Amino acid sequence: MKIKFTQGELKKQRDALRQYERYLPTLQLKKQQIQLEILQQQSTLRGREKTLSEKIRSAEEWSALLHEAPGIRMWLKPERIVTGKRNIAGVDIPIFENVYFEPAEYNLFLIPLWLDTGLDALKELTSLQEEILVIQRGISVLNQELRITTQRVNLFEKVKIPEAKEAIRLIKIYIGDQMTNAVGRSKIAKNKIEQSAFEEIAL
Repeated sequence: MKIKFTQGELKKQRDALRQYERYLPTLQLKKQQIQLEILQQQSTLRGREKTLSEKIRSAEEWSALLHEAPGIRMWLKPERIVTGKRNIAGVDIPIFENVYFEPAEYNLFLIPLWLDTGLDALKELTSLQEEILVIQRGISVLNQELRITTQRVNLFEKVKIPEAKEAIRLIKIYIGDQMTNAVGRSKIAKNKIEQSAFEEIAL
């Protein structure tokens, strides 16, 4: 770190230090908010994953019947996945809203009676899977922002603020020494003048 030992540099370093110390609490708060949101999102994710596992186990009891409706998979492919956004400490994360499927069109006389119920259950599974993917994307976004924010907090705490404080300390020492030396030179010059005047009077 190169610094100039001047009054102007001293003011510059003091201004920088004030900015760092004013901005640091904002970064620290942002870091805490992101960490809290990650914990909440992870808890939500675990809940959705547990629900999905339970529904999959329940579906296994009748999934063998699916061979009676071979075209059922095309009705389970999402036509549109709707997501929104939520802002957390300046970071936009995706929020799951809904999944829309193509309408299932089939001949009621040719399709088993349980198909409607089975389709609804499988659509619910697909919807849960899509919601889990959205939550995972949100957590990924938050983790990335947390890394960036943590780096900035560390930069301010461990580099910028200590450097500014050290620069201020060194500049103040240098300016103090210069003032002390100037006073010393002034006294010497004054003594020389007084000595010369005394000698002239003595002559």
